[in-house]
Amino acid sequence: MLLLAIDTSTTAITVGLHDGSSVVAEAATLDARAHAEHLAPNIRDVLASAGAEPGDVTDVVVGIGPGPFTGLRVGIVTGRTFAFALGLPVRGLTSLDAIAHEAWLGGRRGELVVATDARRKEVYAAAYVLGDDRADRVTEPAVSRAGDLPAETRGLPTAGRGPTLYAEALPHAVAPLDVSGGALADLAVRRLRETAPAPGGLQWVDPGHGFDGLEPLYLRRPDAAPAPPSTKSTLG
Repeated sequence: MLLLAIDTSTTAITVGLHDGSSVVAEAATLDARAHAEHLAPNIRDVLASAGAEPGDVTDVVVGIGPGPFTGLRVGIVTGRTFAFALGLPVRGLTSLDAIAHEAWLGGRRGELVVATDARRKEVYAAAYVLGDDRADRVTEPAVSRAGDLPAETRGLPTAGRGPTLYAEALPHAVAPLDVSGGALADLAVRRLRETAPAPGGLQWVDPGHGFDGLEPLYLRRPDAAPAPPSTKSTLG
């Protein structure tokens, strides 16, 4: 297999490739505004680094957020388009899960909060328990001001950029800051293995059985919206 993972939910426009055994290539660009400009070159770079062509990819996974509307949409649409062009399955994973998974891969255990930048002086946040076998999400992703999170939540180790932006409310910052394409790819391969119905087969699984579908987690309305229709006549 060769699984391509894409995430544009955080400051990192990130891509990873996993061959079923390990991450074989990863690229990331830190830019909170220019997702469309950086994503395609990053995909080309990881394929070139692995000595692979687009046709060698067998699976596509995209981070579905939560994240700001425009950047998040770029990653999901790109992943869908890439998969459609090659007739590949495409799946979605909650982006906050990838951050928790990377913390778990780094050896962290116990309770953890992931809080990423939601702009408007808010964070996207979810709580996790990192056990011996994996990181389990124990609350649904939500958007709020960092200081409005429950006190017991704010007192936990916190990954993501939330603590760097709101250190007073989230004083216990830990790595990582952003989603890693490699960590997202690794998480996807592990979930494929857990949910494959037959030994040795990394097969399509229905959303909800290890994966989260492809609907983006915006959690709030976009900043820009169409103007309401005018009630004034354009005649006379």
